[in-house]
Amino acid sequence: MKAKLLAAVVLCATMGFAADETPASVIGDQPPAFEADATAPAILAACRAMLPPRPVLLEGKIVKRNRRGTVQDEYRYALEMRRNINPAKLTVTLKAKDGSKDLQKATILRDGAAAPKIELEDLATGKKTAPVLDEAVLGTDVTWLDLTLDFLWWTDASFEAEREGETVHGQKCFVIVAKPGAAMGKVTGVRLWADRKTGCMMQAEQLGEGGKTIHRLWGTRIKKFDGRWSVSVIETESPGSGMRTKITVESIKDPDKTEA
Repeated sequence: MKAKLLAAVVLCATMGFAADETPASVIGDQPPAFEADATAPAILAACRAMLPPRPVLLEGKIVKRNRRGTVQDEYRYALEMRRNINPAKLTVTLKAKDGSKDLQKATILRDGAAAPKIELEDLATGKKTAPVLDEAVLGTDVTWLDLTLDFLWWTDASFEAEREGETVHGQKCFVIVAKPGAAMGKVTGVRLWADRKTGCMMQAEQLGEGGKTIHRLWGTRIKKFDGRWSVSVIETESPGSGMRTKITVESIKDPDKTEA
C-alpha cells in the first residue's frame, strides 16, 4: 500500500447492502487475497487495502435523529481524500444544512503507521484545536474515530475466538479486537467484523471500560456512482444516547477534475 489514509465513508463501501443492490466490485482496488491462516493484523491490512488510491471527493449530509425519527441536527459535508501523497491527507468541511455556510474544517494527516495528526478549525472564529479521536463531530453520533478509522493501523490486534463465524448481512466474518497503543479518551479498543472472503469491514464497535460497547458504526445501503459501487448510507449510534446519526453520500467525484 502506498500512502495510508483512513476514511470511513469509503471503506464502508461493502458494509452491507440491500438485496437488490449486489455489487460486482467496490470503489477501491480488487479485494486482496490472504492465506487461510492469516493473522488479525493481516486482516486489518486487507481492510486498509480497500481504500481507493486515487484522490476522491465525497459530498452529502449528516442527519441526527432521536428514537422517534425526529431530526435533531442536520449538516452537509465535503470529504476529500488524498492517499497518493505523503503524508496522506483527509480534509472534512462541515457545513450548514442548506450548504450556505462552512462551519468547521478538519485536516487529518497520516504518515505511515504513525498516529494521525488532526487539526479542527472553527471557521467562524478561526480557533484551532486538536480533538481526541473519540470526540463527537458537531454534537452528532459521528466521532473522529469513525472518520479516520485509526484502529485499522493498531498493531495490537487479535481474533475473538468465541465469535468466530459470526455473520453480518449473511456474510461470514472474522471478528477482531484491536487496542490502541496509547490512551484514547474512553475508548479501550475496537471490535470489527471483516468479510472472510474479501477482507472488507462490515461493521465496527468502539469498546469502553470492561469491553462494553460504547459506539457502533455500520453500513445499510450502497449504490453505483459513475459506474462504480460505493456506500450510500452509513449509520452510527452510541447505546443509551437515544439518538442515531445517518451519513448519506450523494456524490463521489475526482476533486482534480474540472467540471464542464
